[in-house]
Amino acid sequence: MGRGRVELKRIENKINRQVTFSKRRNGLLKKAYELSVLCDAEVALIVFSSRGKLYEFGSVGTCKTLERYQRSCYNSQTTNDIDRETQSWYQEVSKLKAKFESLQRSHRNLLGEDLGPLNVKELQQLERQLESALSQARQRKTQIMMDQMEDLRKKVHFFVNNLILF
Repeated sequence: MGRGRVELKRIENKINRQVTFSKRRNGLLKKAYELSVLCDAEVALIVFSSRGKLYEFGSVGTCKTLERYQRSCYNSQTTNDIDRETQSWYQEVSKLKAKFESLQRSHRNLLGEDLGPLNVKELQQLERQLESALSQARQRKTQIMMDQMEDLRKKVHFFVNNLILF
């Protein structure tokens, strides 16, 4: 006759809990050993009792298996990070290429080139941009000329005053 299902909850009786721990720990260690032998698997098992006592099994050494585990986790994480970073760079490059092409197209349009694909609305917008740029260039040119004229007036005034003194 088989046993019924054991309800999984903490065993309150301290002695029964210790006996169950010992039996199950030994069964677990035996299963780990069998898995390593039958399946040629690298197995490491670490168990700490409630009192802090260490029980371990390692088919090729617990430390060696833990080092392998850490390398595997680090490589997996690094690979994922590199993949994410690479994907991010590809997206950034793609955005910059599109922006560059747009700026080149706009520059050619401002030079009066490649106007064929533009519709009336886009041509009107281009015309407004050119008129605004022309207006700003004229204002700057006027300002420079006014500054130069003022400098010349000062020089003439200076020379006139100095000639009178001689």
